[in-house]
Amino acid sequence: MRLLSCIVLVGCLLSGPQSHGAEREIDRIAAIVDSGVVLESEVREVVDRVKRNAASQGQGLPSDQVLRVQALERLIQTSLQMQMANRMGLQISDAQLDQTIQRIAAGEGMSLDQFRLQVEQEEGSYQQFRERLREEITTNEVMRNAVQRRIYISPQEVESLLRVMQEQGATSEQYNIGHILIGVPNQASTDDIEQARRQAERVLELLREGTDFRQQAITSSSGSRALEGGDMGWMNINEMPTLFAEAIRGKRRGDMIGPLRSGAGFHILTIFDIRGENVAEIEEVKSRHVLIRPSIILSEERARDRLARFVADFRNGTVSFADFAREHSEDPGSRNNGGDLGWAEPDIFVPEFRDTLRSLDLNEISEPFRTEHGWHVVQVLERRSVDATADRQREQIYRMIFNRRFSEESTTFLRELRDEAYIEVVD
Repeated sequence: MRLLSCIVLVGCLLSGPQSHGAEREIDRIAAIVDSGVVLESEVREVVDRVKRNAASQGQGLPSDQVLRVQALERLIQTSLQMQMANRMGLQISDAQLDQTIQRIAAGEGMSLDQFRLQVEQEEGSYQQFRERLREEITTNEVMRNAVQRRIYISPQEVESLLRVMQEQGATSEQYNIGHILIGVPNQASTDDIEQARRQAERVLELLREGTDFRQQAITSSSGSRALEGGDMGWMNINEMPTLFAEAIRGKRRGDMIGPLRSGAGFHILTIFDIRGENVAEIEEVKSRHVLIRPSIILSEERARDRLARFVADFRNGTVSFADFAREHSEDPGSRNNGGDLGWAEPDIFVPEFRDTLRSLDLNEISEPFRTEHGWHVVQVLERRSVDATADRQREQIYRMIFNRRFSEESTTFLRELRDEAYIEVVD
């Protein structure tokens, strides 16, 4: 295995008498991760990206050495998840990737060409951006597949939380939380735990003295969001890990909270911001769709082209949507109903489907688009607003509990994945 850690040399490939016998370093292995490696060039690329983002936001950063440690840890986690994806046979096709990029560009109000130009101006290589996005989608799928199986939510849990929220007035506040984790190893000794506790208290002291939280998170945290300055995004108090929710309740913007002890280590939190939801009604959409799944026999291009021809024929009035869906759609839940999906909140669908529903006018049919399930076309038939009934509240509460559990189990999954792997950091 040590042979993997040697420097890659190309002296024998250099031409001309002045280069005879010369050696030039191309790249270096930074870490061996099970059957894969992390290259020094990859670490530098992550560090440079963090620096660019920080500079654009006017944010301070710790030393390059601290950034390198955090970047290497992120890449080790990514390598382990990508290797798991390979074992699962999970691949993100170019068509899925193109669909995601089109959705991102549309969300930014840009054409695909404009978006590509912006990526090249900000990051240099559009191809690198594509492959990094493919990697991100893949690791998210690995996480979802691995963690969902660990989560069970009973009807009693939903009813219990519903009663509590009704008694407390069901606060609509959302919190933008900052998180720093001072981790402890599995089977930690008493000395390990005490050392981590002292480090957490020192970090908290620095924060109370005015040290920037995001910079300190990059410097000290072993949490999964360290390189993002510990930013966990927006969440309702019922979506947070239970440990965090109990500590956050009643706190104000800017408060420092912790250290909080868990099996993962010592947590320090802050509240970056608070906002209210105040949603009184829910939008529902009545729609119908056709799904074509690519296969060994039917390529991505042929599946998309079949739907494109159908869309053209439907707009010309030469084909019936319901008849085509009954004959060709591969969605067993809606095929017999002519593709009819009934009334539903757009949020229950995968992001690509949800965003397409929201972008369409009444009776408008979409162009073919790709999701994880295959190629779709969808038509919006009606829209309506409905009151948030008890059933709707139960659905929302289920999602809150699920999000909380998913966050907790994701941390456990990543720790287990790392603990079971062979990892050698190369000096």
